Amino acid sequence: MRFHILTIFPDMFTAPFAEGVVARGKQKGILDIVVHDIRDFTHDRHRTVDDYTFGGGFGMLMKPQPLFEAVEAVRARPEANPASPVILLSPQGRPLTQKIVEGFAKLDEIVMICGRYEGVDERVREHLVTDEISIGDYVLSGGELAAMVIVDAVSRLLPGVLGSIESSQDDSHTTGLLQYPQYTRPAEFRGWKAPEILLSGNHAAIEKWRRRESLRKTLHLRPDMLDKAELSDEDRRRLEEMRGGQT
Repeated sequence: MRFHILTIFPDMFTAPFAEGVVARGKQKGILDIVVHDIRDFTHDRHRTVDDYTFGGGFGMLMKPQPLFEAVEAVRARPEANPASPVILLSPQGRPLTQKIVEGFAKLDEIVMICGRYEGVDERVREHLVTDEISIGDYVLSGGELAAMVIVDAVSRLLPGVLGSIESSQDDSHTTGLLQYPQYTRPAEFRGWKAPEILLSGNHAAIEKWRRRESLRKTLHLRPDMLDKAELSDEDRRRLEEMRGGQT
């Protein structure tokens, strides 16, 4: 899979993509990340990418011309997929979810525009981008961090990037619930013991415990997720018991 990232700060991506899961995916040839400097597509000696907004107001706005030409250059490459989405990273976009990430992981190419300043000329939204994504209801200085989040979230779903595909299958949000509590050695640490059930070797009982604890954690920390989660009759019975103060 190939990620094209359009930014005015290309050096921001060097260190984050040189470590961890993303670096492993690059080394294996599973993913490719191409960072494009938007300033390379300007036509003045100052390499200007922003200007004042028409009608007055605070701050500067990203000009349409460099963004259009940058995307057009990406799509003009022989290996480019003309149907690949062009995503504007913006606080006005639809909230990023695991389901959206899973959809991205099925594509062979994504183009991402990192907004800056007060945003982009509206003609970029109307005639260039195909999607807008936000990573939360807050404002960052630019879309670079959001692009890193998307690359990381998508990369770990690509076959061969993680140690095993099972590593991501029971992540929080992947199942519609928060992940169950997990423990490792030692079985007892400073007087705190790992649950006996996890040491029993009874896999059916362990899976039942994990499902119950996943429901419990979601109920306590993210009850809003339960409205959209796929729940069995047994799940609903357990939740009613938890709400009633039972175990």
